Amino acid sequence: MTWTQNYTPLGGSLAASTLVAVAPLVLLLGLLAFCKVRAHWAVLISLVSVHLAAVFVYHMPAPMALAASAYGALFGLMPIGWIILHVVFLYDITVKTGQFDIVRQSIAGLSADRRIQALLIAFSFGAFIEGAAGFGAPVAISAAMLIGIGFRPLLAAMLALIGNTAPVAFGSLGIPIVSLAQVTGLPLLELSAMTGRQLPFFSLLIPFWLVAAMAGWRAMLEVWPACLVGGLSFAIVQFLVSNHHGPWLVDTASALASIGALLLLLRFWRPRTTWRFPDEAAPAGVAARSSAAVIFRAWMPWIILTVVVFVWALPATKAALNGLWSPKFPVPYLDGAVFKAPPLAPEPRAESAVYVFNLLSATGTAPLLTALIAGWLLGLRPVELVRIYGRTIWRVRLSLLTISGMLALAFTSRFAGLDSTLGLAFASTGWFFPFFSPLLGWLGVALTGSDTASNVLFGNLQQVTAQQVGISPVLAAAANSTGGVMGKMIDAQSIVVASVATGQHGEEGRILRSVFWHSLALAALVGIFVMIQAYVFPGMVP
Repeated sequence: MTWTQNYTPLGGSLAASTLVAVAPLVLLLGLLAFCKVRAHWAVLISLVSVHLAAVFVYHMPAPMALAASAYGALFGLMPIGWIILHVVFLYDITVKTGQFDIVRQSIAGLSADRRIQALLIAFSFGAFIEGAAGFGAPVAISAAMLIGIGFRPLLAAMLALIGNTAPVAFGSLGIPIVSLAQVTGLPLLELSAMTGRQLPFFSLLIPFWLVAAMAGWRAMLEVWPACLVGGLSFAIVQFLVSNHHGPWLVDTASALASIGALLLLLRFWRPRTTWRFPDEAAPAGVAARSSAAVIFRAWMPWIILTVVVFVWALPATKAALNGLWSPKFPVPYLDGAVFKAPPLAPEPRAESAVYVFNLLSATGTAPLLTALIAGWLLGLRPVELVRIYGRTIWRVRLSLLTISGMLALAFTSRFAGLDSTLGLAFASTGWFFPFFSPLLGWLGVALTGSDTASNVLFGNLQQVTAQQVGISPVLAAAANSTGGVMGKMIDAQSIVVASVATGQHGEEGRILRSVFWHSLALAALVGIFVMIQAYVFPGMVP
């Protein structure tokens, strides 16, 4: 049994079909943001609405829709849920052994100013983890660390989400750009260079935006040197590496430059006043009295995590581990049965649906290994590790259900063609397409939770539409990824990861409301910038 997608099922009307296609997304966001429905219930209700649209409006065979949901749910557990589970497990180990208190104190020792702490953790350190791992790990780790040094849960989640924007396009060793090149057939290095001529402007802006969102514009102006040094060092290296090397090490190099520049600045400059939360007492200064050996021991699990995740993400490592064991399972009723149709493909093309159970090479295995090593080095007995692991599983059970449901929703929408209908609606904007091109990427990431998935979903459509409206396909394709990074802070996966890391399960709606307008405003700024590149400074395009 085969089935070909139809992107305008309601009498050929794109407008009417778009309303149907966008309804599940509006329902999901509305339930979370305004009705305060718990995330797992909101996702399950929205999943039912996607099935109704797919089967009764788009006429997708019901077995295919169910298979797409099952495929997405499995992908939600492995690799995404696998990462979240073990990052939280590692965090629980550090809390159990008291090491996270020392980490908190050591950061307070660098600067007691909460604005500087937010820059170091949410922006610079989070970008480093994004470059090595991605898939929610930066939000989980950054938010947990902010909580550990005394940030309120909601604020920690908001800052981790805002900070995890600039590095996303080059996350996981450049996978989003590599995937974009594979889908579009455009030169990889040109796409890397074009993205590196868009994102640095926002990498410079984000530190200022981050501090202003936390403390207000006046408080931000007091630490403008730190915002400038952290953002500018990141932006310069991001531009240089993406344009002269490629997409693979952009985030890693940029984050290290930003961390080093901030630490160097703090040796010669301090803010005039130390900004703290209104109800916060002055810090006790314990970290300053801790020995270097004690501080190193406390940071050891996170140092090990950084090294192991970086090595795990290397293509050679993944290839070797996949060679040992990586079974593949074609999804029944789905693999090769759904055909993508023009204009999203030059001719009807069968969609692949093969689930790869890459347990060994999965990014989430790296924090599991790190947790076991750290637990042993910190003196925990095996039975204690098993007990902590069991409590961690119980604590994140509903979050794992939510993530699986969200990926089931996204995969059903993708295979049914609902996402493609939305893409065609954006493409119909003609001369204004350069503005809406990044917003299409923003929508794709908001729907799928992944810049890589958004690039795969809309990359070819961006290229085809760019040719139709007379702008550079490289510009439009890169804009999909650049705009997509701003949608990362509002996708359900990131919201759930942030809620788990900060202990706010059931408060996903509050977290979403705290970042939604930041996400939309930044995406609109990307759209304006891409229009300027398209029509005012076309020489910026490789």
